[in-house]
Amino acid sequence: MPEGHTIHRLAADHFERFGGRPVRATSPQGKFSDSAALLDGRPLESTEAHGKHLFLGFGPLGWVHIHLGLFGKVTFGDAPAPPPTDTVRLRLANPTAYVDLRGPTACALIADGEKAAIHGRLGPDPLRPADDPDRAWARVSRSRTTVAALLMDQKIIAGVGNVYRAEVLFRHGIDPYRAGKDLTHGEWAAIWSDLVELMREGVRNNRIDTVRPEHTPEAMGRPPRVDDHGGEVYVYRRALLPCHVCGGEIRTAGLAARNLFWCPACQRS
Repeated sequence: MPEGHTIHRLAADHFERFGGRPVRATSPQGKFSDSAALLDGRPLESTEAHGKHLFLGFGPLGWVHIHLGLFGKVTFGDAPAPPPTDTVRLRLANPTAYVDLRGPTACALIADGEKAAIHGRLGPDPLRPADDPDRAWARVSRSRTTVAALLMDQKIIAGVGNVYRAEVLFRHGIDPYRAGKDLTHGEWAAIWSDLVELMREGVRNNRIDTVRPEHTPEAMGRPPRVDDHGGEVYVYRRALLPCHVCGGEIRTAGLAARNLFWCPACQRS
């Protein structure tokens, strides 16, 4: 599932290509046909992201709410657009560009009140400057749940996925099995600040890189990482490999319905 930086990048990419201009909206698959007909010929007025939720604003008509889930995919291209396949849920096009949406968990035209309700269910997002990390801390600091599980709970903090949770805990030497209530406020503030910087870099570079300069392939004289997720990381998908910092073996285990990765030596309880 795409992490929050990808959704914020998609919001910017949609607005760059279609913002302020009328779009041709179609639903070749047919599941979004009625709403696409309402949007057709209207300008895309704004875009927004919150966690893993993307919102495309069409003024008085409302918002297209998109959640990619595990299988959703967005493909941009230059005009002229090729004939769409029948798997395309929504195509937006103008004289210079097009975008196809396939396989999302959610794609619906919603009103302002429905959008507000979605925001209300989500925790603060490190990529939304006005969001308050202390709102998440109020829940984390009272919880007996592991910090690794809390970081994946979108009701507590929005946008963090499996990669960022594993990497930020490693970068701060925090055992993923520590209870939220055992974190200090200083540790939480450092985690949040680091997520802000890491995820901003993710938006800029459209990939996740979490290693510090002294641990890059160039600095260490090691081969670059080869993985379909891309980016240089410390522990994510590196089970049984040596830690870049201490040389110990990276571990993996199931937690919060996802595979957790950590270094027991660097992240002591």
